[in-house]
Amino acid sequence: EPLYWFGKNNAKYFDQFGFSYFTREVYDAFYPGYGASWPAYYGALAMTYENGSTRGLVVQRNSDDTTITFRQTVRRHFVSSLSTCETAAVNRAKLLENFYQYHVTAIDEGNKEPVREYIIPRRGTNLSAADRLASLMVQHGAEVQRATAAFKNGDKEYPAGSYVIPLAQPAKRMIRTFLDPNVPMDDPFLKEEERRRKRRLGSEIYDVTAWSLPMQIGAEAIGAPARSQGSFEPFQSAAVSAGQVSGTKATVAYLVPWGPTSAARFLASALREGVRVYSSDKKFVLGGRTYGAGALIVKVKENPESVHDTVQKIAKSSGAEVIATETGWVDEGPNFGSRYVFFMKKPTIAIAWDRPTSGGSAGQLRFVIERQFGYPVSVVRTQQLATADLSKFNVIILPEGGFGEGYTAALGPNGARRLKDWVQTGGTLIGIGSALQYLASPSAALLSITQENAAPPTPATPAAEGQSRRPDSASAPSTPTAPPAAGVGTAIARTPGKLFAKDEDLDKAIQPDTDLPGSAHGFLGRAKVDQEHWTTVGVPETVYAMVSGRAIFSPVKADRGVNTAVFAGPDQVLASGYIWDEFRKQIAYKPLTVVQRDGRGWVIGFTADPAFRAYMDGLSVLLANAVFRGPAHASASQQFGEE
Repeated sequence: EPLYWFGKNNAKYFDQFGFSYFTREVYDAFYPGYGASWPAYYGALAMTYENGSTRGLVVQRNSDDTTITFRQTVRRHFVSSLSTCETAAVNRAKLLENFYQYHVTAIDEGNKEPVREYIIPRRGTNLSAADRLASLMVQHGAEVQRATAAFKNGDKEYPAGSYVIPLAQPAKRMIRTFLDPNVPMDDPFLKEEERRRKRRLGSEIYDVTAWSLPMQIGAEAIGAPARSQGSFEPFQSAAVSAGQVSGTKATVAYLVPWGPTSAARFLASALREGVRVYSSDKKFVLGGRTYGAGALIVKVKENPESVHDTVQKIAKSSGAEVIATETGWVDEGPNFGSRYVFFMKKPTIAIAWDRPTSGGSAGQLRFVIERQFGYPVSVVRTQQLATADLSKFNVIILPEGGFGEGYTAALGPNGARRLKDWVQTGGTLIGIGSALQYLASPSAALLSITQENAAPPTPATPAAEGQSRRPDSASAPSTPTAPPAAGVGTAIARTPGKLFAKDEDLDKAIQPDTDLPGSAHGFLGRAKVDQEHWTTVGVPETVYAMVSGRAIFSPVKADRGVNTAVFAGPDQVLASGYIWDEFRKQIAYKPLTVVQRDGRGWVIGFTADPAFRAYMDGLSVLLANAVFRGPAHASASQQFGEE
C-alpha cells in the first residue's frame, strides 16, 4: 500500500506537467540485489526513478518523433523528488509505524517459524568460505554469533569457530532471503510466464531467479528447527582473520593447502614477488597431515634467504594457511621432485576488451582476477588480437560476447589462425559462455563441442503390438492429389495436405523445425566435478553455477578432451530458482567446463561465467586453476600422455 501512496502522488504531478509514464511492467523487483529491492528487506521503501538518458545532449526519439533535452530529464527527476518528499511528509507517522512493526513482527516470526536459526559450520578444507559468508551477513546488519567451543544442535555436532545466526531478530526476513536454498516466485506469475512463453511473448522476469549466498560462496548454511545450546560470543568484525605460518622456520619448504580462495591470493602474491612455487597434482601425506591435490610448495633452497619473511608477509595479507616443513619425505603420495609436481610458471594474462565482448563479463572477470586474486591483467582490444604480438602472453581470456557480429567478425580468418598457432605453441586460451560459440565454430575450430538446438519433445508411447499408430488410418479415405492449376504449371511450391482436429495440432504445426532452447533467466545449476583433472584440484565434488541464456553445449568426445564438470541429472540440476522444464531436462549431463589440448597448449571453456557479478566465490578456484595452472601444464613435457 505505501508504494501506491508515492505512485499516485507522482502520477498527479506527472499528469499536471504532461510527463508520460508506465506502471507494473517488466521491473519485478524480485532479485534483492537492486537499490529498488534490497532496502525492502530492512523495512524501508525503495523506488528507482528513471527516464530516457540524453547524456547531456539533445536527443531525437524515433519511437514518437519527440525531442528530449537534458534540461527536461533534470526537470522530471526534480518533480519526482519533490513529490516523493511530499508523500513521505504527509504519511510520516504511518511510514514510521510500518518500519517499526516490520522489525517487531520479524522477531515474532523468527520465534515461531520452523527454521529458528542458521548454522554456518567452520569445517572441512575451505574454512574461508564460512568466514566469508558470516562476514557478509554481519555487513548486511545481521546479528551473528561465533561458537567459542564445540556444540550440538539436535543430534549433530559442530566445531568451535562455527557461526550461528538466530532468526528471532529484526533482520530475520533479510537473513531468510539471503540464506534460504530457494526463494520461490508466486504460482500465478509463473503460470502466466509459461503461457507467455508458449505464445512466444516476451518474458516479464527481469533478472535472475536465484541468489542463495551459501551456494554462490560454496559454504554450508544449515537451517535448524531449534536454537543451539553452547558457548557463543558476538561476531562483530567483518574482517577475515589474517593467515599465519605454522611451525618453525622451514628448512625444506613451505606448504599451502589448495582449495580456499586465500590460497589463490597467496599464489598470486608469491608470483608477483618473484617467489618460485611448485604444486602437486596429487594428494600427499607429510608429517601425518594429508594435503589435497593442488597444494602449493615453496622450496626454500630454490628461493633467496628473504623467502621466509616474504612467505610470512604474504600469509598475513592473503589469509592463507601455511605450514613449514623440515623434510621433503612424504608418507604417501608423490615427493616434491615427482613428475606430478609442476613448476608454477608466472602467467601473463590478456583479456579481450571492447566489441564484441560484453562489458559486464569482461569487467567482472578482470575484477575477480585483479581485485580478488590480486594479479594483474592486460586489456587488449579484441581486433588487436589478430595483429598483436601474442607471444607476450601465455593466457588469453575471451569473455562473453555481447555486441556486434561476434568474435568471428572481430578477429577474422587471420585472428583465428593466429590464436590457434599461439595455443599450439603453449598458450592457454579460456573462453567464457557465448565465446564458446566462436571457439567451436568451423572458422576457429579450437574446441570440439557444438551448441545444441532445442531437443525435440519426448515421443509418445508406441502403440501396442497389433494396433495401428493412426487409429483412423483404416477408415479415412486417401486424399487425391490435385492437378496443377490451369496455366500455372509446376512452379508453385506445394506441401501434402493435413487435417487439424484440435488446437494442439495447429500449435505443433507452427513450431519451427529447429530452434534454440528457451532462454534461462538465471538459475543456480548443480554440477558434478571430475576431481582427477588438474583444472579441478581443490574444487569440491559439487559446485553451483549461475546459468542464463539459451546456450547448451554438447560434451566433448573422450578422444578430444575432458568434460571436467558436468551438470547433474534432470532431477538434481535445478538447485535454486526457476527454469523451463524442457531446459532443465536438456541441460542435464551437459558440460559446465571442458578442457582440450591443442599442441603444447590448452583451450578451456566455461559454459557459465565463473565470475558472474563477482559473487560466485564457489567457482573461484576453477577460474584460478585455469589461469594459474594452464601455463604450468602447457610448458610441461607430454611424455606422460597428459590430458
